Amino acid sequence: MYWTEDVDSKKKYETPDDVVDVVFKLDCKTLPIDHAQSLSDAIHSALPWFAEEDLAGLHLIHVAESGNGWMRPEDPENEVLCVSKRTRMTLRVPNHRIDDVNKLSGQALDIDGHALVVKEGTSKKLSALPTMFARYVLTEKHIDENEFLNEMVSVLRSMEIPVTKIMAGRQNKMRMADGDIYLRSLMVAEMIPENAFKLQKHGIGQGRKFGCGLFVPQKGISAVNSDD
Repeated sequence: MYWTEDVDSKKKYETPDDVVDVVFKLDCKTLPIDHAQSLSDAIHSALPWFAEEDLAGLHLIHVAESGNGWMRPEDPENEVLCVSKRTRMTLRVPNHRIDDVNKLSGQALDIDGHALVVKEGTSKKLSALPTMFARYVLTEKHIDENEFLNEMVSVLRSMEIPVTKIMAGRQNKMRMADGDIYLRSLMVAEMIPENAFKLQKHGIGQGRKFGCGLFVPQKGISAVNSDD
């Protein structure tokens, strides 16, 4: 028998570092539940170049959904998010902007009347895990789940990302300066490492500057229907 191993089949995939996440510690007590607009405005004001970088994106700030009897508040008019010392703020930026984005460290941001002091940041490469999750993907108000999924499959295929498993969460809305926007969460699973990186790098749809269309690694499917 003559047998030749495929050399590349056993080669470990090295995630590129041309786009990275920079994770900042925070000094902050409370934030508005719907803080996408105000946080995005603050970041754009502090980092004038942010709007010009197509691959730059802002992850919204999240706290634990539950713990010790506490549940995430759901009334944006009368309740706020309580920020712990473990809460982080993450910006996704091209590698050549790492030094620029780290200039946020030490700055105090006004998030709709809530004080947020940005502390030190740490850069990390994007993941090569096969399952990716986006909390917020922009959608239309009256589109149903099947229509949304069909649209997402079409978008992924246009990116040359084959679709094996995909799941959408329930629709929710977020208040913005120009009115409410409508969103669904989305999980894409069983991707090869190259495609997992591609999806994180480019995201899906509009709104990455205020937290939409950005994917993070996911170990399971439990978070798909989470609203936090």
